[in-house]
Formats: sequence, structure tokens, C-alpha cells
Amino acid sequence: MIYLLVIIIVLLCMSALASGSESAFFSLSPAEKEALRQDDGKSAKIALELLDDPKEILATLLIANNFVNIGIVIISTSLLNDFYPNTDTNPTLRFLIEVVGITLTILLFGEVVPKIYSTKNALFMARTMAQPINIMRQMPPISWLKWLLVSGTKIIQKRAKKHGINISTDELEQAIALTKEEHTSEKEHKILEGIIRFGSTECCQIMCSRLDVVALKDTSSFLEVLKVIKDNKYSRVPVYRDSIDNVIGILYIKDLLPHLEKSDDFEWDGLMHKPMFVPENKKIDDLLKDFQEKKMHMAIVVDEYGGASGIITLDDILEEIVGDITDEFDEAEIVYTKIDDNTYLFEGRTSLVDFYKVLDIDGKEFDALKGESETLGGFIVENAGKILRNNEFVTIGQIKLVVDSSDKRRIKMVKAIHSKEE
Repeated sequence: MIYLLVIIIVLLCMSALASGSESAFFSLSPAEKEALRQDDGKSAKIALELLDDPKEILATLLIANNFVNIGIVIISTSLLNDFYPNTDTNPTLRFLIEVVGITLTILLFGEVVPKIYSTKNALFMARTMAQPINIMRQMPPISWLKWLLVSGTKIIQKRAKKHGINISTDELEQAIALTKEEHTSEKEHKILEGIIRFGSTECCQIMCSRLDVVALKDTSSFLEVLKVIKDNKYSRVPVYRDSIDNVIGILYIKDLLPHLEKSDDFEWDGLMHKPMFVPENKKIDDLLKDFQEKKMHMAIVVDEYGGASGIITLDDILEEIVGDITDEFDEAEIVYTKIDDNTYLFEGRTSLVDFYKVLDIDGKEFDALKGESETLGGFIVENAGKILRNNEFVTIGQIKLVVDSSDKRRIKMVKAIHSKEE
């Protein structure tokens, strides 16, 4: 009995080492892996070799751990037969000892405790167990079973890749929402959501409308050009001929630096760069590739008739993933007034994308109803079929859009009342 008890304790220690090694190797941080690379010791080198093939480590440890646990169960059952023979008088007690007691012992001392310890001391465990694991993976029958397990895994992976998994954007968004935890950064989740929506976003959804574009006329004098640049502080400015619909070039402000002392008759239009034109429905992921290939930062967004709808920049695209990117000349926030928790006042020219951000909504109801409009005022006109007068309104889902100020040409101010009751 003493021998059997000693064997059980030894096997339990082996189970703990196998479980701890598994946690240690798969919880090494980048800094700890770098420490192994800097270490000239034999154990560190073997540990790095094992890390190059994680499937082999996992297969070896799982096979060894299962053999050990089976051995513990068999020997424990044999030992139990001497203390509590399998009779009809004590079936419940034997069941509790044999199933609950042995299982809890293996689980607690062979799995939970060693894994907690190894996670906190991963580097030490990896160095300590590297050589024993290396020897174990080369010993039959573990080496044979390991080969069968790894080969079978590769076959399953190949078949899984062929079949593929189709997941919609909505399903991915739901998955991210479900994995959100209290300690997880809100910014991290917004970045993930931005990446998911990235491929389905069109240029017209994030462009700067032509009403807000600062542009230069090709007949402007050099002093007029410098004044526009000084007042607006943009690094690139579109140049048009006759009307903003006819953009003929992009002026890079850095190209003017050597010519600042030139006279008013300086022919600055010779410094223009050829503009890049993109349709309104072009996906921004495709546009990003074009920007990278052509080494450009700005494009002119055109409608179906070839007229300029607005401009889109590299910053606009990146902001869809990482959030707002501001410099010392940017306005800090979207222009709006918060009247109370449910009521906001917007300019009519506020883009729908910015409107969604302020109210913290996905905008699906609006996107389903909107046609070509990209501003809040344009959306109201499009859905009402006319320019609404003051205090007239439209209701979209839980949001009531009340016209606060308008004239014969456009809607100037809009009051949004968000009813958050479900």
C-alpha cells in the first residue's frame, strides 16, 4: 500500500508538471520570449526550439498527461479495493471516494494549482521543463502517438480551410459586443468595430461636403492664395476653374515655401498636382490601396454627372478605424449643442456620420431611408419631400428631427430629440 501511495504521489507530481508546462509555454509574453533569446543556456535554446512548433509541445504534454492521469485512476482504484471492497453495503461511499474524491484530487493538484503557479512563473517553468519535454517527445510510444495526433490535426485543418466559414458583418459586430467586458477599453472595441465596418463604408459617407471645402480659383492672384492658406491652414487645397465642379488640380502648400517672397504676379498655378477623382460609391478600403499605390493623400469625390461632391483624405479613412485624428488646427469637436440628456441642436450641414457619433447610434434606420443625402438637413428634405419650415418635423424610429431654423434654400438648424425608451 505504501508503494502504491508513493507511486500515486509521483504520478500526481508528473501530472502537475505536465499541466504547468502547458500553461507556461503558452502564456509566455513577448518580453519573456526575448529573455529566452538573450539567454545562452541550453535550456533556453531548447525552449525556443519547442516554441517554434507549438503543436508538438501541446500534443506531447496532452498525451503524457493523459497517460499519467489514467495511471493515477487505475492505481487509486486498486488501492481503494483494499480499504473499501466493492460490495452492496457501501456503494454510495465508494462512488463518492472513487469518482468525486479522485477526480477532485487530480483536478486540484494536477491541473488548477500548477496552472495558476505556472502562469505567474512562465519563464522559470519553461526553462525548467524544456529538456524533460524534449526527451519525452522523442520517446516511444509518446513520439508515435504525437505524430498521429499532429498529422490528424493537419488533415482536419486542411478540410476546414476548404469549407470555410461565412460570417456576416452584423454577426461579427454581435460577437464583439458579446465579448465586451468591464475592464476592456472602450477605444479598443471602437477600433474593432471600425475595422469590421471598414470594407462596407463608401466615400460619400465620410467625405467633406463641397459646401465645407476650401478651394482656390485658378485666376486668383498670388497674394489671394497666400491669404486663403493663412486663414485656413490646410496643407493641400483643391484648385478649380469657373466652378467648384471643375477641379483642375491640387496645390500642395509645401511647394509654395520657396516662393513666399515672390510678387503678386507669380504664376503659382504651375505648382499644381494632378487631382485624383473617385466616385461616391467607392469603398474606402479600395481607396486606401489607391492612396498607397499612388502616394497621394487627397481625392476629389464626384457624382454620377462628374460634378464634385466633396473631398476625401487619408486622415478621413484612418479616422474610421482609430477615431478622430486632430492636429493643432483642427476643431476639437463636432459642432452641436446638448440641451438635455435627450435633446441636441445640430447645424443642418452636419454629416449623418457625425450625427450618429454624437447620439451613439448605428444609423441603420437612417441609412435605409436615405438616398443621396449625406447631411442631416439634406436627409430631412429628402424624406419630407420639401424644405420644412420652423417647428415642422420628421420622426425616424426613436428620433424626432425638428427644424429649428430654415429658409427657402436649406435647413439651417435641426433639433434632435432622442427617445431612449425601449
